[in-house]
Amino acid sequence: MFEPVLTKYVNEPNGYTLEFYVEHGGYRAMKTALGMTPDAIVDSVKKSGLRGRGGAGFPTGLKWSFVPKDNPKPKYLCVNADESEPGTFKDHVLLERNPHLLFEGCVIACRAIGARTCYIYIRGEFYHLQKQMEAELAKARAAGYVGKNILGTGEDCDIWIHRGAGAYEAGEETALIESLEGKRAQPRLKPPFPAVVGLYGCPTVVNNVETICNVPIIIEKGAEWYAAIGPEKNTGPKLFCISGHVKRPGVYEGPMDTTLRQLIYDYAGGIRGDRQIKAVIPGGSSTPVLLPDKLDTHLSFDGMAAAGSMLGSAAVIVMDETTSMVWVAKNLIRFFKHESCGKCTPCREGV
Repeated sequence: MFEPVLTKYVNEPNGYTLEFYVEHGGYRAMKTALGMTPDAIVDSVKKSGLRGRGGAGFPTGLKWSFVPKDNPKPKYLCVNADESEPGTFKDHVLLERNPHLLFEGCVIACRAIGARTCYIYIRGEFYHLQKQMEAELAKARAAGYVGKNILGTGEDCDIWIHRGAGAYEAGEETALIESLEGKRAQPRLKPPFPAVVGLYGCPTVVNNVETICNVPIIIEKGAEWYAAIGPEKNTGPKLFCISGHVKRPGVYEGPMDTTLRQLIYDYAGGIRGDRQIKAVIPGGSSTPVLLPDKLDTHLSFDGMAAAGSMLGSAAVIVMDETTSMVWVAKNLIRFFKHESCGKCTPCREGV
């Protein structure tokens, strides 16, 4: 079984606290990164092969390199913690049980792209998380890990937590930016892309929570170590959410050469009542359904694409033989109808 990295301490009672995090090696990677040039950090992330964990799977280091260095405007990092895709709850685990890994990743990412301000945009329903995260962020700021002149290095990085209003569409990066600016969460036309014209018209990088949480691991353990995990072009540890008709629903960490069958039977204990599988939604409700003949497909970006679906947010929803697929379709359509922001005609009229 794969030894967890991102979720190694999530079951420890005080695993979310600054004291526990520092005692177990926390913020060491940040100290290393503060001694590196921004270009060296970006190169390490590129060499690691880290791809965005929010759904699209775009190479993270490449995304960072799109930020123009000669633009005199401030640069921003926005962390997408809006986790609203049905069946997805991996980022919630990181926010609740390992927030300092995220804060450390934010500081490193800000140094890489030349930003001094980071906004963590959390889902509107995550009120309970906001209070705990604010308390832990205040501790990190008081200890000199966040804020002005971090650890006496002259590096500045302020982190602010912003709770949205519970709009599904705010999970799209440009809609998230609109919401941060105080406007309705509706997507912008692209181009221009956020790396050039983002928050407040300034260069902006938007990354998912899990993506940023991988960054300290890459800096501490090395790009080569990270790239050796999982199949080619699908490297590093990955969090999988599994729910539905399984015996042990939850969040599991593994490499992306883990198959659907292994996740369902080895990690999640198999199907409730030992029934047969009817279908699986592999990456959240926006992704095409897979049938049992695809169970030996890797849970990787490329593996899911080859099977005719998407890894998406790695939210695996398992349905047994008793499930009515007509009901499933109706339920999902009802959700998307309710959550449509109303901007684009096919969505507004089509559901």
